[in-house]
Amino acid sequence: MKILVLNCGSSSIKYKLYQMETRQVLAQGGVEKIGLKGSFLKFTLQDGRKVMLEGEILEHQTGIEYILGVLLSKKYGCINSLSEIDAVGHRVVHGGEKFNQSVLLTQEVIASIEEYIELAPLHNPPNLKGIYAIQELMPETPQVAVFDTAFHQTMPDYAYMYALPYSLYEKYSIRRYGFHGTSHRYVSKRACEFLGVPFEEQRMITAHIGNGGSVDAIKNGKSIDTSMGMTPVEGLMMGTRSGDVDPGVLTYLMEKERLGAPGISRLVNKFSGVLGISGVSSDMREVNAAIAQGNKRAALSLDMYNYRIKKYVGAYAAILGGLDILVFTGGVGENQAITRSEVCKNMEFLGIELDEEKNASVRGIECEISKPESKVKVVIIPTDEELTIAQDTLEIVSKNLSNKVATE
Repeated sequence: MKILVLNCGSSSIKYKLYQMETRQVLAQGGVEKIGLKGSFLKFTLQDGRKVMLEGEILEHQTGIEYILGVLLSKKYGCINSLSEIDAVGHRVVHGGEKFNQSVLLTQEVIASIEEYIELAPLHNPPNLKGIYAIQELMPETPQVAVFDTAFHQTMPDYAYMYALPYSLYEKYSIRRYGFHGTSHRYVSKRACEFLGVPFEEQRMITAHIGNGGSVDAIKNGKSIDTSMGMTPVEGLMMGTRSGDVDPGVLTYLMEKERLGAPGISRLVNKFSGVLGISGVSSDMREVNAAIAQGNKRAALSLDMYNYRIKKYVGAYAAILGGLDILVFTGGVGENQAITRSEVCKNMEFLGIELDEEKNASVRGIECEISKPESKVKVVIIPTDEELTIAQDTLEIVSKNLSNKVATE
């Protein structure tokens, strides 16, 4: 079975086409700068060569048409007909309280995703554009929605509620939802497979850290707390997001800088975090280069970034009642040894003993980086959200087909 995975952002579409029997990636790439000058489709061929095709791509449906055209092309393609694509899996950021697992897309489900636009105004609309485009271009092909928020729906109420008037939760569904759920689910399960331990019996902390970042506490296979909140701004310090901040600071700034709600949202989402503190970049590679040149603000931004992760690891070890496995993933988690080192430093009281030499020598591969005698296993597990979406899509579509056959 061939599964196409789509991840539609506000001005981009990432895609992967899988042959599910072998987990082989038949095609992968993405459209960038949708609706902007200089839009293009960039993809990787099976021999590793990268190709970039420029074109005027004004909206998501055009972008998906472009992708499908390349998949069918004699020069770059890997299929002869769109009918070879058995199903399409979509990353959908917000599923609210209604969806605690991936689902087959129906008009009723789509209507619910539309309702949750209020909770994710920057993310759900482009996710929906991808769904609408496939409905138009491949109307007979089943589609599946895989929600970022679903994995965290097992959080208890005392963890997800904010200490605001309860009436606001009833009126506006204001609560913590958490994000990166597909990544946290994948790396937590994969870490247990890698270590050869049962997933349902572990106390785990997964740290998905990159330009965006979140930490998740997982007990016996279920997410019990996570650092992101109603929006992806809460929690860790990120590339351009502030993470945790005193709400009083925001009201103070609104008054002093005469900022309205859109202005304060742009401040904490686009101009804060590592970029805001360093004044250099949101990209850790550029920040590290600035640190090497003696830039003190860049050094401060990295110290703050690492400290916030460490603080959450300590807090989540407390609510878990101890810790068995600590997982690092995401662009920084997989590749930046100094961050892993700083997070684990002086954590022997928790049972974390990092093998510094091993930690410094590995990047982007599955690896245990704790000492043999460490009570807590510390591992790097590269995330694979697209494969998780493809696997969920395969499972749901196969089950749906079996049910249809059974009722006929």
